[in-house]
Amino acid sequence: MECETAGDPISGLKWTHRTTEKVAQELRRLGIEVCRNTVGRLLKRIGFSLRVNHKKLSRRCSRGDRDAQFRKIRRMRSKFSRLGDPVIAVDTKKKELVGPFKNAGTAWNRNAVLVNDHDFRSMAEGIAIPYGIYDVGANRGFVCVGTSHDTPEFAADSVAIWWRNEGRHRYDGAQRLLILADGGGGNGFRCHAWKLGVQEKLCDRYGLTVTVSHYPPGASKWNPVDHRLFSEISKNWAGRPLDSYEAVLKYIRTTKTTTGLRVRAAFVPKQYRRGTPVPKEQIDGVNLRRHPSMPDWNYTIRPRKM
Repeated sequence: MECETAGDPISGLKWTHRTTEKVAQELRRLGIEVCRNTVGRLLKRIGFSLRVNHKKLSRRCSRGDRDAQFRKIRRMRSKFSRLGDPVIAVDTKKKELVGPFKNAGTAWNRNAVLVNDHDFRSMAEGIAIPYGIYDVGANRGFVCVGTSHDTPEFAADSVAIWWRNEGRHRYDGAQRLLILADGGGGNGFRCHAWKLGVQEKLCDRYGLTVTVSHYPPGASKWNPVDHRLFSEISKNWAGRPLDSYEAVLKYIRTTKTTTGLRVRAAFVPKQYRRGTPVPKEQIDGVNLRRHPSMPDWNYTIRPRKM
């Protein structure tokens, strides 16, 4: 097993990609009769264990930038909350096939719900693309369910729908908004179309000054929309097939927690096109000011003088 053995030089743990059955077969060739269960017990006794891969390596940004950005986000959240200005976290949840498809999890039923034996896109009524807006201070969620593509225009439209239907009523008279977003996707920090959408659909239309802070690449699990909104929606529809758009909206709208979370949802049937280029003159026309620290991840967009 020498050539099939790996280990951790610090903890002393070792592992091998050979199965216990293959190890037992090799031992039999040497005249040692042993079963695979005994091999497993002996491996544990000499420091081997079953291991899984851990997603902990990050090479996209230095640890210093990463930690500094987390500290900046914490300061920004505190500042906006102290002044009574809204703070929202945004992201797109995993796309869901709409139809009688298996949904992970379990649910109390008298009989098992029968679903398709294969999850082919061609068998679906469509796809549901939930874009979530989580109001950090109010503990309220708002989800726009799209039907075509996860694009920057869809992301900006979703935030504008939230502001029009909920945000401006809850924060009457507010002129500033803080958006916490992931580093990629439709609201990624490199996406010009996202910044243009924020300019046109929020800043110019409603007179808002919008500050955006992005989580470092690979750090989306710390985005509040994921662990305070999306996780609760997943629990609510666990084990239940999402067989129609009405069902998707119902499960989102009935998501609630004992700590006060309540969620609203809006259906967005608009068809969005991917890869639409943004002309340079429009990019240059965005009234954007980058912050001195981590300017790629932190910027403020103000209304343009009309």
